[in-house]
Amino acid sequence: MEPRSVVVVGGGISGLAAAHALASGPNPPRITVLESSPRLGGKLAGAELEGIPIDLGAESVLARRPEAVDLIKAVGLADDLVYPATTSAGLWIGDRIRAIPPTVMGVPTSADATVDVLGAEAAAQVAAEASKVEPALTEDVAIGRFVAERMGSAVTDKLVDPLLGGVYAGRAEEISLAAAVPELFAKLKTAPSLLAATAELRELGQRRAVEGAPVFAGVRGGIHRLIEALEKDLVGRGVVVQRNATVRRISRISRTSAGGGREAGGAQPGGYELELGPVPSPTLLHADAVVVAVPAAPAARMLAELVPQASTELGTIDYASMAIVTLAVRKEDWPETAVGSGFLVPSVEGHTIKASTFSHAKWQWSADAGGDLAVLRCSVGRLGEEYVLQRSDEELTALAAADLRAAVGLDAPVIASLVTRWGGGLPQYAVGHLGRVDRVEAAVAEHPGLAVCGAGYRGVGIAACVAAAGKAATQVQSHLATLRDA
Repeated sequence: MEPRSVVVVGGGISGLAAAHALASGPNPPRITVLESSPRLGGKLAGAELEGIPIDLGAESVLARRPEAVDLIKAVGLADDLVYPATTSAGLWIGDRIRAIPPTVMGVPTSADATVDVLGAEAAAQVAAEASKVEPALTEDVAIGRFVAERMGSAVTDKLVDPLLGGVYAGRAEEISLAAAVPELFAKLKTAPSLLAATAELRELGQRRAVEGAPVFAGVRGGIHRLIEALEKDLVGRGVVVQRNATVRRISRISRTSAGGGREAGGAQPGGYELELGPVPSPTLLHADAVVVAVPAAPAARMLAELVPQASTELGTIDYASMAIVTLAVRKEDWPETAVGSGFLVPSVEGHTIKASTFSHAKWQWSADAGGDLAVLRCSVGRLGEEYVLQRSDEELTALAAADLRAAVGLDAPVIASLVTRWGGGLPQYAVGHLGRVDRVEAAVAEHPGLAVCGAGYRGVGIAACVAAAGKAATQVQSHLATLRDA
């Protein structure tokens, strides 16, 4: 019997990870990956600046959960797995960079260490929260508003906002606590106070640190190398990868009505039909199962007829746009006072950049590859600030350089620069997001052999995307096993 066929829609990390899970699992089906753009990788991309490899999107993976690290090893990059040389980031508040106090995604774990960042009066308000006995949290809330009510607005403005902003390019006042910091949401169901909940989570983190588990990991030469390695692995397993292939519609077809379309990988009639190509003369592909691994908006469009409830829910998920400004300067010009891996910037400080990473300090491979040059990145823009990104590359580079001069005293010429714009790049987890995802997944589950995954569901990080892709692959494998047994 010929293997069943699966089409994976989307060639970002989620789609490629789903294809890898299917191709490397038992009874691998015939797999076709369809990517609408000319390149694979989605938000994982790389380039060179003055001959130095750089990441243009994500630069690391969460190492305290195994999915991404395991995938890196599985595709032959185990020897290039590296960990940051330093992770001590700061906060640009006022006239200097200040140490970030111990927090859980910006929520303090004690009041004492917050004085330098918040001031004595605001720190006292944090300490007072510990003596209050609050009702258990049973419903999702916006983390920024919740923390401001419990600990004061200074905590949201100067700690939660910059840390969450770095992850979602969003606004803390609108981001779901349950979706963005699920471990804290779970603790608040039983902890007597917010400070007690964060203190418990800090103790857990300290135990992990003692056990030697690194928080983040990267790949020598850039995390974007994972995409090339994944493609090579998939092609070696017989997976067909098509670029510039935009899927407009997915529909369910019966065995008796199938016909006229080109079957992906020799699929038997029935299953699903995917329409792609120019509207006047579309190409139709048939498959036994489909994994949709694209952002919410295109997923909503292609599922509109097949799963209207899921399409409606997906259509409500907003995405933020942002840009990465990568700079190269001479190492001899790097200020001795600029230490650590970089810094975050609270929105209330009114600067252009929202964060800066000193790549040459954070990653030894970047320092080695740079020679006489130091590479650093600045992020610009967040939800509702699209106007910032309408500036030219030259303007954004000049603004980033000016902010770096004010923040760390980098008063030196920029040797080279590159601006990378991510329009609609980061999904926003609004209050109730997980309930919305539950409804999407429940509606999709009514169609055996159909699965969804991606950053728009249960985590924006690479590890979370790989985990969701693995779950989608398992659902598809279960359906294919049912077909084989029929």
